[in-house]
Amino acid sequence: MKLIRRHLICRALLSTAFGGLLLLLVGQFVDAGTPSLDLIPLDSTELAEDILNLSLRKFEWQVQTPHPLQLKYPYSYPFLLNHPDKGEGPRGAPFLLMLVMTQPQDVGRCQAIWETWGNETLELGVIIRHLFVLGLPPPLFTKELHELLQEEDRKHGDLLQVGFLDTYRNLTLKVLMGLEWMAQYCPDARYVLKVDSDVFLNPSFLVQQVLQPNGPPWPDFITGYIYRNKGPIRSPDHKWYMPPELYLQDIYPPYCAGGGYVLSGPLALRILSVAQILKVIHLEDMFVGLCLQQLGLEPIPPPPGSFLMFPLAYEHCIYHQFALVHGFQPQELLQIWQDFQTVNKICPMP
Repeated sequence: MKLIRRHLICRALLSTAFGGLLLLLVGQFVDAGTPSLDLIPLDSTELAEDILNLSLRKFEWQVQTPHPLQLKYPYSYPFLLNHPDKGEGPRGAPFLLMLVMTQPQDVGRCQAIWETWGNETLELGVIIRHLFVLGLPPPLFTKELHELLQEEDRKHGDLLQVGFLDTYRNLTLKVLMGLEWMAQYCPDARYVLKVDSDVFLNPSFLVQQVLQPNGPPWPDFITGYIYRNKGPIRSPDHKWYMPPELYLQDIYPPYCAGGGYVLSGPLALRILSVAQILKVIHLEDMFVGLCLQQLGLEPIPPPPGSFLMFPLAYEHCIYHQFALVHGFQPQELLQIWQDFQTVNKICPMP
């Protein structure tokens, strides 16, 4: 009898394990075959009712999204973590508003930026404010990351979380919602920097050499690393795939590389206005170029070689002449920053 009981228990355990494995495999299959999971918005009512059970809505998302690259915009995506006070202060609106694109799991990157170029106490003679713009974490990690983000936001007060899944294909939505926040809470910012979290930024060069606070304002100003005569990639497996039904032409309009570009506050508001009527495209930097084309504008070249879109070995006086270098890990930023701050005072300006 004991042998039979043990045999039944073993069968039950094996059955349970097999069932769990089967569910896991099915879940992975659904994830792999459902590119639309990252595209459906979550309004504030839904979030309040079920923020920790997003995974249960996967099939609903699949049914609602007809095309894996179709973005829903305009749409009233809610600000789930918000800091309206960042837009104004005792000294008025910021000269430069930094919108740093990050992900819920990138707390390490945020920490490195807090300790380096995102430090708002840097003495640059102008007011600079930053916000980390992010979406919702993947359903599997919602609870853990939600608690971590709440804790970090209590400490630093600079997370702007928007109610859609945080994925590469939703980056355009993230940028547009950052501009919507600016329009609502910080419309008098003189300049807006859209920047990725994996860059080295030289705020001193950016402010003094690129933006020139003592000069006249430039209402239609946008600059960065400029792409010209670049065409769409038609291979579906490529990260930057562009299907003809979204963009039929063979050449993109001139646009600034998405690693980091800076634009005047008035132009940011005009781009946001145009984005309400254009079909939104998932390649964020190119979409901004389409908005510029609609406005009859092109990017303005920056000081030569000042925006670098590939990693370069650190050399203090050479880095002194850059506004931005793309492709930095958090530990690299932390390693070079103290030295960079020291030589920042001795290397001659170009």
